[in-house]
Amino acid sequence: MGDSEHYYTEKPTSELKECHFRYRIKNAELSLISVSGVFAFENKVDKASELLIQAFRPSGRSVLDLGCGYGAVGLFIKALYKEQLVCLSDVNERAVEYSMLNASNNHLDVKVVKSDLFSAFGGISFADIVTNPPFAAGKCLLANLIKEAYEHLSPNGALWTVAYHNKGGSSLKKIMLERFSNVEDVVKSGGIRVYKSVRN
Repeated sequence: MGDSEHYYTEKPTSELKECHFRYRIKNAELSLISVSGVFAFENKVDKASELLIQAFRPSGRSVLDLGCGYGAVGLFIKALYKEQLVCLSDVNERAVEYSMLNASNNHLDVKVVKSDLFSAFGGISFADIVTNPPFAAGKCLLANLIKEAYEHLSPNGALWTVAYHNKGGSSLKKIMLERFSNVEDVVKSGGIRVYKSVRN
C-alpha cells in the first residue's frame, strides 16, 4: 500500500494479493481468504481478533461486526453462535467484497454492508457490537465510534472492543468508561485486552 493508503481507505488501489488459509477457534473451523489492502493480511486470524472471538458471549440475538476487514470476527461468531443474526460492515469496498466471499465459501448466512461507521444503520440497534478498531485512524474516530455505538445498542446491549493496552487500549478504555459509565477487562493476554461496556 502507498504511504497514504490504509486499511480503512474506502477504495484501496494497492495490488490485489490473496492469502488462503484454514483456521480453527473453539469448535469452529473456517476456510478464509485475507487480502491486501484489508486488515489483517496474513495466513491466520490476528491475535487480537482471535481473543475477541474467544471472549465474546451474546447479550441477545443480533451482532454487528464494525470494521469487519475480511470478516473473521463476525464469521466466527456466526459459526459459533448459529442463532445469532450477524451483520458485518466496513467502509473499505475490498473488505466488503471479501467478507461476502468468505461468508459464501463457508455457507454462513450473514448480512454484509458497506458503511462508514454507522452511516448505513440509521435507527437500527443491535444486542452486541464487536470491533477491532483502527487505531491508525486516530483518537477522534475512535471517540465517534464509541459514542455512536452507544446509540446503536439495545438496552443492556454490549460494545466489545480489543486493543493492545499500551498502544492505545488504555485511552480506548477511558473513552468507553466516559460514554457508558462502565467498562470491564474481559480478557488480558500478552498485552492485549478485550474491553466490554454495557448500555444500562
